[in-house]
Amino acid sequence: MSTAVARPWYLTWTTVVPVVAAVALAATYGRDVGTVVVVLVGLVLAGAVLASVHHAEVIAHRVGEPFGSLVLAVAVTVIEVGLILTLMLSGGPETYSLARDTVFAAVMITTNGILGLSLLVGAVKHHIVVFNAEGTGAALATVAMLATMTMVLPSFTSSVPGPEFSSAQLTFAALASLVLYGVFVATQTVRHRDFFLPVDDEGGVIDESSGEHHAARPSPRTTLLSLGLLVVALVAVVGLAKVESPAIEAGVAAVGFPPSFVGVVIALLVLAPETLAAVRAARRRRIQISLNLALGSAIASIGLTIPAIAVATIFLDGPLLLGLGSTQLVLLVLTMIVGVLTVVPGRATRLQGAVHLVLLAAFVFLAVKP
Repeated sequence: MSTAVARPWYLTWTTVVPVVAAVALAATYGRDVGTVVVVLVGLVLAGAVLASVHHAEVIAHRVGEPFGSLVLAVAVTVIEVGLILTLMLSGGPETYSLARDTVFAAVMITTNGILGLSLLVGAVKHHIVVFNAEGTGAALATVAMLATMTMVLPSFTSSVPGPEFSSAQLTFAALASLVLYGVFVATQTVRHRDFFLPVDDEGGVIDESSGEHHAARPSPRTTLLSLGLLVVALVAVVGLAKVESPAIEAGVAAVGFPPSFVGVVIALLVLAPETLAAVRAARRRRIQISLNLALGSAIASIGLTIPAIAVATIFLDGPLLLGLGSTQLVLLVLTMIVGVLTVVPGRATRLQGAVHLVLLAAFVFLAVKP
């Protein structure tokens, strides 16, 4: 009779892959790589995404919701900010609108892609999904305010020609973004934490930190190990996405897509961990966790990126173009309207998921054919 022997923690794939990804990043970053290396880097990148989702779920299991969703959203966003700043500091005129294009792509992907896919997956498996309309509505309102403050107003202000803020306006927008983000996090994690917890079919709150709905929580040592490996995996995801960017740019140019579409592709790669985590939560009928990830990521993407870019303008040459174009404005307004109609009932079917996914498809199509 054979007895299964558990592998040591340092031999599990979730431990090995982030380390391999970090080594691959160190070996390829800033260098010209061939086709074979590009393919291998792509495979390692996919593995790092899966590993980051695993470690994020371990942390979430330990700290409970909504802290688990917050950890992943903030971690991805902070590293995304670093990637944007790196590209802007080393780029030329084509990077003047990079922050706007990246943040807007992140908002559309999170509020339509992650949210819509989560609703669709959850509704296909469970027919109707339920969530807390109070917390989700507050998060959507914060997204709408941040997006309007930072990406809509620059197209209408008159102090500086073009879709950009004056120095004073940019400072105000950055400070307002930080204040809103801080208030939202305090609301989500302290004062009204129950608004962001999963709910059952009768609307009752499920506090998963109590341990009643899952197995025993991970130990502090396991949680700290997962936190460290999560950071390593996310750094590798963003760094390897940058390594892949020349190949992506070449591919985009080869098929005749606009250069700005590269930002959409990179945003999709960077947000892949959150997408997978949200879908897995939806399959477990924890749709509130999925919505926390989607809208929390959108809030973090704006609330942390714009202040960081505002500080970086001290060292940047050229203008910082933040204002959206007319097509983007229409898509943003439509997203907010549809989002409100989705959130208010506190329950959704596959139809709402499909509507959001079609909106994302429209964004991607118009990014290809503006």
